[in-house]
Amino acid sequence: MIGKVGLSGVFFYGVLRLKVNAQVSDPVSYVSTLVGTNSKYELSTGNTYPAIALPWAMNFWSPQTGKMGDGWMYTYTADKIRGFKQTHQPSPWMNDYGQFSIMPITGKVVFDESARASWFFA
Repeated sequence: MIGKVGLSGVFFYGVLRLKVNAQVSDPVSYVSTLVGTNSKYELSTGNTYPAIALPWAMNFWSPQTGKMGDGWMYTYTADKIRGFKQTHQPSPWMNDYGQFSIMPITGKVVFDESARASWFFA
């Protein structure tokens, strides 16, 4: 005889066992830094871009595929990278001021971001 607590206790024990067995061993494998980067002006799907920063940092580095001052500094579908931008822009809808971009190149120094852009693919 199972008793008063019996049936609900067995159910609870079964759920608890499933929960313990379903724990993720490598939570980092569920992280994607590209979620929300496939946005365009006409259709926003997150307005995010990959950035290197400490949490709540004022300035950070991000790859720059858009034109300086455009607001859309990174687009996943872009074919060229224009540089690596130092920014504190929280969103494409708020433009950035005082930003700069650098691009590692060989040979003569090129300041025009369109002239120094380099082809890449993901």
